[in-house]
Amino acid sequence: MKKLILSMALIGATTLAFGQKKVVRSAEKNFKSGDLAAAMADITAASADPETSGDPATYLLKAKIQTKMFGSDSTNTESNLVIGKEALSTYLKAFEMAGSDKTAGVGEEVFSEDMMGVPDNLRPYSIKTLKNTSFDKAIDRYNENDLEMAYSFFDLAGEIDLTDSTIHYNAGLLANDLGLYEDAKRHFGYLLELDDYNKLNAYYFLVQIQSGEDKDPDGAYKTVMAGRADYPEDKILAEYEIQLLLQLNKMDEAMAQIQEALKNDPNNASILLRSGYLKEQSGDIEGGLADYKKSVEVDPTYFEGNYYTGALLLEQSVKLLNTLNDMSDADWEKQSPIIGKKADENYKEAAKYFEKALEVRADNTEIMAILFQINTRLKNEAEAEKYNKKLIELKGPNWMEDGE
Repeated sequence: MKKLILSMALIGATTLAFGQKKVVRSAEKNFKSGDLAAAMADITAASADPETSGDPATYLLKAKIQTKMFGSDSTNTESNLVIGKEALSTYLKAFEMAGSDKTAGVGEEVFSEDMMGVPDNLRPYSIKTLKNTSFDKAIDRYNENDLEMAYSFFDLAGEIDLTDSTIHYNAGLLANDLGLYEDAKRHFGYLLELDDYNKLNAYYFLVQIQSGEDKDPDGAYKTVMAGRADYPEDKILAEYEIQLLLQLNKMDEAMAQIQEALKNDPNNASILLRSGYLKEQSGDIEGGLADYKKSVEVDPTYFEGNYYTGALLLEQSVKLLNTLNDMSDADWEKQSPIIGKKADENYKEAAKYFEKALEVRADNTEIMAILFQINTRLKNEAEAEKYNKKLIELKGPNWMEDGE
């Protein structure tokens, strides 16, 4: 009797296991025929049953069904994205259950190459299929100017493949534009880990985020130095290094780098400007002014060069006029015409640089106000009134009271 009961129990267990495997086969049949709702119902039941839930093949099939559901939904909305994320999670679970081996069995199937452009029944529906589908959805959303969802789909595709430079560059760009700076740094960081990839743009963006949004000049400087080690001849990274040394108040190091940079690129307007700034800060006013002027000779439309030159000439004029305040009446009578003439010469020269700067940025009301003041000082009434009218038009009749 005991043997009979045992035999019946074994038969029952075999029948149950056979039944659950039949559910898996039903799920696969429905998957192939495109009845994804029925396929998902079948595989959900199989993955919850003790007899089939321990088989990694069950979860591989579930991931395939989820991937096909993900791809067949063209709405490309947040709810669609959730299905894609669930598919990724299921693929990774199947891979882990199979021993995390990409060379055999279920693990190999999980990472098999996608065959795009072939009939649907020939696609492997692997994790690579999920990646390619998510990439296509990202492009679709980008073309529709839905940048948030475009980024989300790029991010999902990038999570599957950390080595795909196209995906991570696009994801980094979009994250940066959307103000998702930690995400942007993560994607650009992946690019820095790739061999045989031009990483310059990734370095540029990382430095800009760290020095700007993060307000972390030390971190930005470390990134610049890593970039310079990879690309020692790059002029933009050389400029970033100088800029960050100035931010970090490392003046001697900054000047050394400026001199080195000017040897390699003597007509770089922005480096000449920084050279002028360092000289001005160290007290070499004439040397600073010469570098500022040279930056404009190199590039007449360089806004900062024109602005800094004009500003230093104005500052010299003010200092000259202030020296009159400490003179005796007799000396004042003697020196006032001489110093006044020199100050006016500086004002006239400064006006030329500010006018050029205004050509570059025609709506800059700060420069208009400066030119109004200079021309008022020089008694150029028609010129002064020209700028007054512009400022009234742009800022209203009380523009002088607004701090201009």
